[in-house]
Amino acid sequence: MRKYFVLDTNVLLHNADSINSFADNVVVLPMSVIEELDKFKSHNDELGRNARRVIRQLDTLRAKGRLGEGVDLDNGGILKIFTEKGKCVDPGLDMHVPDNRILAVAYTLHMQGEKVIFVSKDINARLKADALGLGVMDFEKQKVNFDELYQGYREVEVPAAVLDEFYGKKEVAVEGFELLPNEFVLLQDEKEPKHTALARTRNAVTLLPLNPENETVWNIRSRNKEQRMAMELLMDPDIQLVTMVGQAGTGKTLIAIAAALENTVRHKRYDRILVSRPIIPLGKDIGFLPGDKDEKLAHWMQPIFDNLMYLMGDGKERKEKEGQSESTRQKVERLLNSHVVELEALTYIRGRSIPRQYVIVDEAQNLTPHEVKTIISRAGEGTKMVLTGDPYQIDNPYLDSSSNGLTYAVERMKGQPFHGHITLAKSERSPLAAAAASYL
Repeated sequence: MRKYFVLDTNVLLHNADSINSFADNVVVLPMSVIEELDKFKSHNDELGRNARRVIRQLDTLRAKGRLGEGVDLDNGGILKIFTEKGKCVDPGLDMHVPDNRILAVAYTLHMQGEKVIFVSKDINARLKADALGLGVMDFEKQKVNFDELYQGYREVEVPAAVLDEFYGKKEVAVEGFELLPNEFVLLQDEKEPKHTALARTRNAVTLLPLNPENETVWNIRSRNKEQRMAMELLMDPDIQLVTMVGQAGTGKTLIAIAAALENTVRHKRYDRILVSRPIIPLGKDIGFLPGDKDEKLAHWMQPIFDNLMYLMGDGKERKEKEGQSESTRQKVERLLNSHVVELEALTYIRGRSIPRQYVIVDEAQNLTPHEVKTIISRAGEGTKMVLTGDPYQIDNPYLDSSSNGLTYAVERMKGQPFHGHITLAKSERSPLAAAAASYL
């Protein structure tokens, strides 16, 4: 028996190819969904692009027959646009609300005896559908199991002789388990747990020691083993994509910017540093901001300024002297004015080709998988991409820890020789910040 998948508008806006994700079944788009797509099609953001893409797909399908009667899809399924007016069974909801009209279509098909599943990224809409007795689901195609997300490192107990060989020969062969490229291993003496060695693999066969030159990056040192692993990945020019996941205060952004300065300013491996982050407010939006693009971005990029001020002060807290503070600020402004460091909104990154740059995308957990794909595909020859974020702090209402672009990239890119990942576990910002991350 074919299932009837009734898609909410947010599913199409999240993934424009979602209508092709239900092979051998019937995909139903209520007329209210088409009307909502029409409202989004003029937007210049990712939602507008997805809306226009879906509309073009539907227009192409229209050549096969009447969409109101259903047309065949290439995957063996059928797509149908359902007109609610005069055909829907009243589920007892306010029909002036578009979401309720979409639910009414699913409820009507359910009352006709069809096996209906309502698909939506909106939790509240799924709750209402469940209350009506409908089958409900989130759009699962680009979701990963966050609880089993690749960590980037593992701990392995080995005989003391293996550790001795590693310290003596500066390498050791991997036996008994499979490793991914650029994965880290903490080798522990099976009889003496404090006897350890930190290693990294590049070819999944041999473990090599970490580069001692990466112990200090732009005058800062790692405070835990995960930060040390992150520095190793960030400083390696052969790794073109680095992903870092961690809660607030674990040092993701600070370490990324420090490595960018070290690579670009000191070693001249890249022409400039490009830092970007999604423009998504925390809490109620304050509305339009005055000024040109740079003045508007200054408010969103303040966390980047804070890290630059700290790093340009030689990694130490700024003294209270006005002269010292002004000197540090002048260093940061010189980097920005000379375009060694550029701050850019993700809105303007589509269509660009970015060669020989060190690109940092902060707060990447607020991006969809498609947006992350768009950003990474901007990388030109000699560019390094760094994605950082905390999947526990997502401000996008239609994303969660399993469906956001950062965790999707981690899971899909693992195993590629040009990719490295690390999960930062310990907050080092302050004891208060660590307590907040743990208990609040």
